[in-house]
Amino acid sequence: MRGLVFLCMTSLFLSATFPAEAELPPPRFRPAVLGSGPDSLVNQIDTQDLLKKGQKDGAIMFCCRVATTGDVVWYRTYLPVPGSDLLEAEVRKCLDKARLAPAIYEHKPVDVLFYGTVFFSIVDGKPTLHIFANQEAAELKAANDFIGPQPVIGADSKFTGLHYPRERMTVFVKGLVRLALKVDVAGNLQDLGALSEEPPLVGLAQAALTDFTGAKFIPAFRDGDPVECSILLPVL
Repeated sequence: MRGLVFLCMTSLFLSATFPAEAELPPPRFRPAVLGSGPDSLVNQIDTQDLLKKGQKDGAIMFCCRVATTGDVVWYRTYLPVPGSDLLEAEVRKCLDKARLAPAIYEHKPVDVLFYGTVFFSIVDGKPTLHIFANQEAAELKAANDFIGPQPVIGADSKFTGLHYPRERMTVFVKGLVRLALKVDVAGNLQDLGALSEEPPLVGLAQAALTDFTGAKFIPAFRDGDPVECSILLPVL
């Protein structure tokens, strides 16, 4: 009987001290990423079909809003390399049904904007696809493990999305603003400015600056760790 009591007490001690299914708390920051499941964008794009249709080497950038569920709420594609029409159409089709791994900000899931670049190439007659989670020329050229900062929608961020300056435009004009941003390792916006605006003097730059003023970010990640960064961000 004494031995049985000892075994029971030992079992209770072990179960209380070393829980079998302890759950780790969510991290402070985690960027939205493409993931690797069947719904991931990288697994949705049909490279063999692109090859059959005649797509040559090409590239396209995109921005999408990723919800806390990982669903893509909306997206835009832009700045395609000439001859990338088939690739752009395929990316747009797949973004309609893709799911990403959602972002975490201050330990809680949040909506974010995800900025990506898709490269399609043919190597030795075989199609090759690369998707990067940034739009920085130097980072893309070096194929670095770099995830650009992602604007947070909600929480303590004042960013609510991108807005077109309709009050100043009598007709819709497609344009491009390049913003220069500096974001620290905690996701705080340190510097913000408009580097260029096309077409000029129609309010696109001011609208973009207004949208990002007071924004909080998932910080940039390099090789798996959060880092401070300065980037140029295209806003359409």
